[in-house]
Order: sequence, then C-alpha cells, then structure tokens
Amino acid sequence: MARLLSFNDYGILNSMVYDIGKIDLRALILPAARAGEALARLDERVARSPIRDGFLERQNFADAIASLWVDGELVHLEDLVLHDARLDIRTPTHELTIAHSILRARRQIFAHPREWALSAAGVARLRGRGVGDEPGLPCSNLPLSADEDDDDLAFGDRDHDDDFAEIDAVLARSTAVLDGSAVARPAGDRDPLVYDADWDEDERLEQWRVVLGETDGLSPVLRASILLDAWNAIEVLQHRAELGRQLVASLLRRDGTTPAHLPALNIGLRSVRRERRHAGSQMTRIMAMLEAFSAAAELGMKEHDRILLARQQLERQTSARSVNSKLSRLVDLVVARPVVSATMIAQELNVTPQGARHLAAQLPLREMTGRGRFRAWGVL
Repeated sequence: MARLLSFNDYGILNSMVYDIGKIDLRALILPAARAGEALARLDERVARSPIRDGFLERQNFADAIASLWVDGELVHLEDLVLHDARLDIRTPTHELTIAHSILRARRQIFAHPREWALSAAGVARLRGRGVGDEPGLPCSNLPLSADEDDDDLAFGDRDHDDDFAEIDAVLARSTAVLDGSAVARPAGDRDPLVYDADWDEDERLEQWRVVLGETDGLSPVLRASILLDAWNAIEVLQHRAELGRQLVASLLRRDGTTPAHLPALNIGLRSVRRERRHAGSQMTRIMAMLEAFSAAAELGMKEHDRILLARQQLERQTSARSVNSKLSRLVDLVVARPVVSATMIAQELNVTPQGARHLAAQLPLREMTGRGRFRAWGVL
C-alpha cells in the first residue's frame, strides 16, 4: 500500500492511498485477457512484418503526438517529423519540444535491453538524471573550452578567447540536447517558479515501486494497467506524467507480452473518454486502461495493414524500373516517415531538391502542404 499527501485533479489537498487490495481482480481477468491477446497478435504481426522498422518508427511519432493529446496539448505530426529531421519551418514551440523528448525516449527504451527502462539507471536517465555523469555538463564530443596550451591557434587579442569559449559551450549544450545526451541539472537547482520544492519526486517514485512489487505475480497486462493508474494517482513527477506511460509500455515488452515492439499506449488512451480515465472509481479507471490497451493494439493493426498495402502499391510503381532506381529507396523512406519533405528526400537519397521533387512526382504520394516553396508528401 502506497501512502502520501497529494493534490487531486481539482487542486484539493487530500490524504492519498493507493491500495491494490481494494481492486476486484476477478472482474478484471477477462478484459485483461482480451487486451493481452490483442497486443500479442499485433506483436506477432510486427515481428514478421516486411515493414517492421518503418512501422515502429511511425508508431513512435504517433505515440508522441497522442501523449501530448492525452495531457491536453496539441502538436502537429508534420511539425514533429520536420523537427526531428532538424528541418523546422518555424521556431519550435514548448509542446513540440516535449513531443520530441517523448520520441527520443521511446527510441532510447527500444534500443536498450528490455529490463533497462525500469532499472534504477534507466529511470534516472529517462528522468534526465544521468548516472555517472557530472551534473550540469552535457555528454558531448565538442570542446567546452579553448586549449590553453595551443598557442598556435592564438591570434590578435586574447581577450576574445573567453567569448569564443562561451560560444563553444553553448553549441556543445545545444548539440547534446538535440542528440538526447544532455544531463539535466540537479533537483536542488530547479527553478522554484516551475517546480514545487516540497514535491519529493524520489519519495513518490519509491511509493510507485512499492506498487510495482505488490503487483508481482499478476498477468503483465493487468499489472501494467494497475501500475499506470498508480502512476497517475501518485503523481510521481511534477511535469513528466507521460514518462509513466512509457515505463508501463516497457513493462509489457520486458515481461514478454510485446517483445518485438514498444506498445503505443497513448494512441489507445486517446480513444478513451477523459471522464473514464480520470474517474473517481479505481475500478473504472483500471477498466479504462485495459480498454485503451485493446484499442492501441487494434488501431496499430489497422495502421500496419494500411501501410503494408500502401507499400505494395508503391512497389508496383517501381517494379518495371531499374533495380538501382532511387525510387525503391524513396518507397522505404515514405513508409518509415509519416511525412517527407524535398530536403529530407534530398539528404536521404543524395540528390538535389529539384531531383527529390521529381522523384516524389513519380509516386502516388499525397501532397501535405500544397505550397511551392516548401513541399511535403505522405503515403496515400
């Protein structure tokens, strides 16, 4: 049983207790079994799919967008794709930056062993607290200061060296953030205007781990639904509610329900009414989580089949052409990205922007922008 004081959704301070002993597990067995079967079917389809990598990358983008939607924010998919490729057409918003951090977190979780995300080192890294790194310094190969012994590089007035060193440090930190290797400042250095000093995230995380231990022995899907509800109820992190959903997805992958992919649970949660996800009844909330798991699997299956069919149609357009045709590589690119721009095509296929537009015109792609200066396409 996890206990702590917390504010509820209406800002009222209450004594909050998350007790799994009050959960009617027998009533959840059938919904959990249905959700588990749906997730397992999707995982088997993904494991044997010829478009596995492209589908998983698309799911990462879609889940990041859906995660912001669940938290009440809106980010356009096209903006996230272009921001990820560092081809922004406007200044990135705060919401877009958050969506990109979720995208990077999903890639990071999937790139590591299954048990990594829920380990102490994994959680610390995903929270932005690198283990073994000096706090506040980014992990970057770029120099943070000028070499004092390199007199050959000195020229003119040495008074400018400090200015150049500061510029190098800013560039290094920016590169580290874009690469996802930056380490956040210690909790003690957090801005008191943004973070509540009395909000002990470490203690709340430990309370959530208590629930993690208490649910050991339950089926992975049922356990995941309870842990997700516990994360929301305990409010572990002040500004990182989405991390709990990624940790629960990693739990399903770790425990063998979805070994071939990281479930896009946010897509399913978006299809469940907010009133049910935030209901006062614990059982109603957990049932809503299980429904979201089933919906995520069903929507993922439909999206997979849609992309597979689109790929087959595109391949028919290139079958009569040379084996070395860049069109086949363009097909792989549009399958792996919800949106591709002329610049993205040019960089990936090593062609000019004009050549990229010419290649895109040879495939039945959907124009996403309709603008001459900046054009982007997606699969029909």
